Amino acid sequence: MEKLDNTDLKLLAIIQQHGRISNAELARQLDLSPPATLARTKRLEDKGVIQSYAALVAPESVGYDMLCFVHVSLQLHQSQQVESFERAVKEMPEVLACHHVTGEYDYLLKVVIRNRKDLKRFAVERLTPIPGVARIYTSLVLSEVKSGTALPLE
Repeated sequence: MEKLDNTDLKLLAIIQQHGRISNAELARQLDLSPPATLARTKRLEDKGVIQSYAALVAPESVGYDMLCFVHVSLQLHQSQQVESFERAVKEMPEVLACHHVTGEYDYLLKVVIRNRKDLKRFAVERLTPIPGVARIYTSLVLSEVKSGTALPLE
């Protein structure tokens, strides 16, 4: 991947914090012309540096009152079981993130749920029936101390 210059890094820092900033305002903050700013942004998108744009919705405002982290162990680490598990998890909209990790468990899932009944349904009806799942361990989030999406670019 091509090295990013200081202007690229500044552009990325600004749009991470202000995703709806206009191209004209972004150009002003970068001290570039609007066409040069648009071309630079487009280049970063085309190269996959900027992967997507999103609106972050407050979970409670749409009925999701609980956040939990679910650790999952597989019975075997054969490619078929791994692929089957990953395919199933990708289809679960309540799973916000899934990471294949080292340590005692194989996967760490970040899951948003509405209530305890929803958690039971997720664990018993959706997660444990996946072929190869050996055990799960769930931690409920009591409070969120910090949550962000911006990468440190300094």
